[in-house]
Amino acid sequence: MLIRCADISKSYFIDAMEVKVLFNVHFSLEPNSFTAIIGPSGSGKSTLMNIIGCLDTPTGGTYMLDGIDVGSLQMRELAFIRNNKLGFIFQNFNLLSRYNVFHNVELPLIYSGLSREERHELVMDAIGRVGLTERIKHRPSELSGGQKQRVAIARALVNKPSLILADEPTGNLDSKTGKEILVIFKDLIAAGNTIIMVTHDPAVAAMADRRITIADGRIASIDGRHKQRKRIA
Repeated sequence: MLIRCADISKSYFIDAMEVKVLFNVHFSLEPNSFTAIIGPSGSGKSTLMNIIGCLDTPTGGTYMLDGIDVGSLQMRELAFIRNNKLGFIFQNFNLLSRYNVFHNVELPLIYSGLSREERHELVMDAIGRVGLTERIKHRPSELSGGQKQRVAIARALVNKPSLILADEPTGNLDSKTGKEILVIFKDLIAAGNTIIMVTHDPAVAAMADRRITIADGRIASIDGRHKQRKRIA
């Protein structure tokens, strides 16, 4: 079991008033799967994604990631988990404009303790997997939206994470380019990766093997299937 969320709840306090965002969210996730979390704005899906990504902590319940009880970790330990077990893909790409493709993808490895040669090998492998080897010296301003998202995907892959989290990854792309990004996701799943994608678009969610619908902070439905695939080392 890669992920187990057991009765996860989340509240925020604004001027001493409790605002409840998530209510007893419960689900599990196996490795080598493609799951979409879908729901309208304000449904709680982004809050759930932040908890899964160790960017926030639940108010109640238990979150287990790869056998680790995330709720028991300190800030430094959470940072280690984010940098070593998780890869992030954002709607707005979050690329550094002054860096070229190679150095944007290399960023998660800077404090890894790896040698320059080891980092170079990992970066070139990740860039090659998204088909951008010929663009390694280009800066973000010289890339299309689809190419920028490919760079973001390569950056998420470079540390070989247990889980890739994609927050509205097609939100800033046209429909054709969005479909190309989803095809890359399918290829990554076939290669043994695990992806959770947040989206408000049912057509995008339909590309996933499993869909978790969030409404008013609760799981409204879970549908789809777990596909058993041969893991690729």
